[in-house]
Amino acid sequence: MKEKHRKNVEILTGDPKKAIIKISVPIMIGGLFQTLYSFVDGIWVSGIGPDSLAAVGLFMPFMLILTSIAMGLGVGGSSAISRAIGANDRARASNAAEHTLIAGTVIGSVISFSILPFLHTIFKIMGAGSNVTALATAYGTVIIAGSPMIFISNLGSAILRGEGDTKRAMYLMLISSVLNMILDPFFIFTLNMGVVGAAIATMISISVNSIIILHWLIHKRDTYVQMNLRYFHRNFAVLKEIFSVGLPSSLSQISISLTMIVLNTIVIMAGGDYGMAVFSSGWRVIMLAAVPMMGLAAAVTSVTGAAFGARDAAKLKTAYYYSVKIGVIIGIVIGTLIWIFAPQLTYLFTYSESSSSLAPGIIEFLRYIVLFFPGMAGGMLTSSMFRGIGKGMYSLAQNIMRTVVLQILFTYTLGILLGYGLVGIWIGIVTANLTSAVIGLTWGSIVVRRYEKTWCGKN
Repeated sequence: MKEKHRKNVEILTGDPKKAIIKISVPIMIGGLFQTLYSFVDGIWVSGIGPDSLAAVGLFMPFMLILTSIAMGLGVGGSSAISRAIGANDRARASNAAEHTLIAGTVIGSVISFSILPFLHTIFKIMGAGSNVTALATAYGTVIIAGSPMIFISNLGSAILRGEGDTKRAMYLMLISSVLNMILDPFFIFTLNMGVVGAAIATMISISVNSIIILHWLIHKRDTYVQMNLRYFHRNFAVLKEIFSVGLPSSLSQISISLTMIVLNTIVIMAGGDYGMAVFSSGWRVIMLAAVPMMGLAAAVTSVTGAAFGARDAAKLKTAYYYSVKIGVIIGIVIGTLIWIFAPQLTYLFTYSESSSSLAPGIIEFLRYIVLFFPGMAGGMLTSSMFRGIGKGMYSLAQNIMRTVVLQILFTYTLGILLGYGLVGIWIGIVTANLTSAVIGLTWGSIVVRRYEKTWCGKN
């Protein structure tokens, strides 16, 4: 094994606190840039007008569905790879990587293309205006056409994270993000392609990312996992291991995306296209600010997976509780910064005369939603721990409770039934998140203590 491979594996299987930090920081940096290009998309698109901004926001849940499938199956593969490394089985780790890339890309692409014929109808049913519907359909068609590249990019990055090589996964996200930010104004304004130009810029940047990662994994082959697709043979035991975590994880992420579609509908009911533009802009800030927590979540899956593979209860417990503590601190800091700088953040989406009317609504949204962040740690990191130890259904159940049940229940009740409008919806999102965090932490602690008791008792 090369020195770089040995170092990555030693970090993954060593001190869980150090592993969480060393693995999560590169993911955070890369994720920051990856989310930043979505953020920048919103800034450039807002210069075209509020309808274009609302259109991109309207398609956002469908984009999340595509990435949810890719990320979910990637998490399943990453978890399987980490457990194989913990058990010191390199051949199985490599086989898991091959299955992740091939099965994930095929399944994801088929699902993605099946959505395309129904886009326009779905947007109309949601209640969007005719112009917003047309713009959202045009934008979404380009994204779905390039969906295979979305899957290759996400699945390849997950394979690297599974073996602890988060630095190169970070480099990929940096390259893709910077390229997208350069191409955006060229396609949107220079070529006068509007929202379609934004979609084309996104897909070119993701395609470049995919080509690089395929070169590393298949041609250069300087990773811990050794992929040789030419001699690939199906192994249903490996597929079952990946899907036992990957499918619930995908369904979990898809439930979040479907909930976003319902939330968009509720927002349109309460505030029309204006409310949709406010929500779309504000949610981009939330997604950017959530990147550190997502980095922690990815690290938790890998580190707890390795601990579980080695049947080390002490490392499993330390990784889980330490990540939650760090996550709560990060959430408080992020929420405070957003509260303070809400007007400045809002200006990024309201600098044009046509979008300036959105400013009061976006500031209001940001200052209500800041309480969302401290509660993220309990729910998100518990789900990641469940995925790491192979309990994908636990993760799915928790996320369905948070999104499909609590979030829709609270937002519809406060925003529509009780008549508090958009403010009621923002409060409903926060209340659902905090409630699910308490439930998640309680459940996660019970599961960790159970393994601690079982493994220590056998030892």
